[in-house]
Amino acid sequence: MAEIEHFVDPNNKDHPKFCLIQDMKLPLWSAEAQESNGQLIQDMTLKDAVAKKVIGNQTIAYFMARTYMFLTDLGIYKESIRFRQHRCNEMAHYAEECWDGEVECSYGWIEVCGHSDRSCFDLSRHAAKTKVELVAARQLKTPIKV
Repeated sequence: MAEIEHFVDPNNKDHPKFCLIQDMKLPLWSAEAQESNGQLIQDMTLKDAVAKKVIGNQTIAYFMARTYMFLTDLGIYKESIRFRQHRCNEMAHYAEECWDGEVECSYGWIEVCGHSDRSCFDLSRHAAKTKVELVAARQLKTPIKV
């Protein structure tokens, strides 16, 4: 299993390439559906899922889409892939949102990857341990002279 830590501005979680995947439809098993009817959401575009807050932001949706494309490129059947959202009693205290990519195999549904919006938790912990200020720069529309 591999890990990517993709840091994002906590005040703007839009993704510049979201437009490339916004019309995709992924099999989503939301926390709400798990608690109520148990049905997968299969007919909602990622654009609508983000707009309706089924998925919290464009960056999470973008990486879920890329993961889906990777899994299908590996030869995993589309019918054997789903994204299951963590319910509130499963969520880590520092996470704002979590989705597990799951694949159905002879053992049932197993997690093969995770997508978590951990906000600034990791970066702030790295900075605290290393005593190095870890910040990102944001390009301004109009430069400020100091």
